[in-house]
Amino acid sequence: MENLNQYKSSAQLKALAKEHLFGKYGTVIGASVTVSILTGFITLSCTGFINVATWTGVIVHFLISFVLSVLTGVFHSGINYMYLKVSCGRPVTVSDIFYGFKLYPEKALQIQLYLSLWMYLSMLPMTLLSHLLLLAPYNAMYMLYYSLAAILFGVVTTMVSLIYSQTFFLLHDFPDRSVKELLATSKSLMKGSKGRLFYLIVSFLPLMLLGMLSCGIAYLWLAPYMNTTSAEFFLDLIKTKQPLSQTKAPES
Repeated sequence: MENLNQYKSSAQLKALAKEHLFGKYGTVIGASVTVSILTGFITLSCTGFINVATWTGVIVHFLISFVLSVLTGVFHSGINYMYLKVSCGRPVTVSDIFYGFKLYPEKALQIQLYLSLWMYLSMLPMTLLSHLLLLAPYNAMYMLYYSLAAILFGVVTTMVSLIYSQTFFLLHDFPDRSVKELLATSKSLMKGSKGRLFYLIVSFLPLMLLGMLSCGIAYLWLAPYMNTTSAEFFLDLIKTKQPLSQTKAPES
């Protein structure tokens, strides 16, 4: 049985994230803004014209959003690559966010397809019920069903996010492994560690609330801090697990 004391505490992981981010905030903020602008423009261009006041519009919007979610896999791959480099003490550039287009983009898309299927299937009841509520806003039964659907969506997405949280990191450490192996490895790594990661995420809530008071501006600094801490979590996790005890820094 593994000794949980081998793992670094949340405070230690955050301290490492701050240390490794020093002098790199400008680059990672620029990279994050670039991704947000690109994905936001694409999403708006593809869904902005859809009338979601009709059933047809709701369904078309849902399907297009699903496809766009899958396509973001290459950006998720690049972002995780960049933050792994930060945590490994390597120099980073804004162009790192496009690394997912270079390193097995088909695997990044397959990983994101799997994750998006879980998310959107659990979101479907909530999406349909939200439209029913628009048609009948004071229907108590619809409100009850919507609340239950929202809880289902929250539980499913939280569990899936925790279980497969390490998959994109693993893609860069073990790019020759199949998507099935990467997903299975993340699931294996997270056995006994889902609670630790959940606690780590929840520990950022006070900063998130402060970020809301700044009209979201503080998230420019908070998001890199959280993402680097997640990379530190991965590096700490993989060092204590077998057979993946040997991790390597991403190539620059």
